[in-house]
Amino acid sequence: MFVHFFTELKSAGLPVSLREYLMMLDALDHDLANQKPEDFYYLARACLVKDERNIDKFDRVFGKVFKGLASLGDGLDTANIPEEWLRKLAELHLTDEEKKQIEALGGWEELMETLKKRLEEQKGRHQGGNKWIGTAGTSPFGAHGYNPQGVRIGQLKNRNFSAVKVWDKREYKDLDDSRELGTRNIKMALRKLRKFARSGAPDELDLDGTIKRTAHQGWLDLQFRPERRNSVKVLIFFDNGGSMDWHIQQVEELFSAAKNEFKVMEYFYFHNCLYEGVWKDNKRRWSDQTKTWDVLHKYGSDYKVIFVGDASMSPYEVTQPGGSVEHMNEEAGAVWLKRMTDVYSHCVWLNPVAEQNWNYTQSIQMIRQLFSDRMYPLTISGLENAMRELVR
Repeated sequence: MFVHFFTELKSAGLPVSLREYLMMLDALDHDLANQKPEDFYYLARACLVKDERNIDKFDRVFGKVFKGLASLGDGLDTANIPEEWLRKLAELHLTDEEKKQIEALGGWEELMETLKKRLEEQKGRHQGGNKWIGTAGTSPFGAHGYNPQGVRIGQLKNRNFSAVKVWDKREYKDLDDSRELGTRNIKMALRKLRKFARSGAPDELDLDGTIKRTAHQGWLDLQFRPERRNSVKVLIFFDNGGSMDWHIQQVEELFSAAKNEFKVMEYFYFHNCLYEGVWKDNKRRWSDQTKTWDVLHKYGSDYKVIFVGDASMSPYEVTQPGGSVEHMNEEAGAVWLKRMTDVYSHCVWLNPVAEQNWNYTQSIQMIRQLFSDRMYPLTISGLENAMRELVR
């Protein structure tokens, strides 16, 4: 069965390796799944899925191979609905008068709250009726019944278009790349930027090299592979405050992931646009600033530079001396951004504003032009494209 599971995952396009498959089998040998279907699902997913964008494919294959052992998920982790409860046993036929007599719940919040309570209360499969989750009834929850404002669960296809919510929606998820980022997703994208160099310190035995050198010398000549280290150096500038407060969770996740992925990373804060000073502590932003000129001279041109900001401001903040909303800047923000991109050829801007809205903000268009169109949305695909640009 497990071999079939492995081949089905490969056929579905998941990048599953033999090593990961053997790791799963080893975990099963040590009884890490506790002989429970749900624990086995999470164990297999942890071993075989390296990218969260593949979880939906994994779920479909798991459900196909093990026939419904996968949990429902999507916020209902505390209660699972076995497939046999929802199997179609009969079609419910109601007259028009009977349909009019069915009272719908008061609204969306009440509907979802009631569903949660029913999941906690219900202990077995139910057929017909007007309350429990099941089949062929007038309850707002289940399959093959009728309710004008119900939640359809476990039904293969639509029948009467009366449900306000279709819980079985995983198979329709095709837009994963535009969802909000999580720390693990960001780490996977940032790894496209990493480059490795040898540090010179012996680390692991080079078996092939040892065999060749021993055969050549005539005596045992041990060869070692030196330790690998991340050789990429990253400089990140974070826009802070104002409209960026709406995006603070995304930016915090990016900051956390970047600190873990890059051994050499420096960061500074700015507000709206880059001017003559940046800072590391927002509480001391006026008393302890670093001159932007010092940054340009201290960090070499081999650094990869990333700006993170919504680029949403008055156009004067970009184009005019004195245009800053907080102080009298002697030189326009565009001048400083031009100096930055001249020194660092590998430089991108990550924007948390949805890309389809960029054309509505003049300052976004200005900064995008200053960066030679190297502005990317702060989404999974946008971050991956930005990393590819930085390694060109």
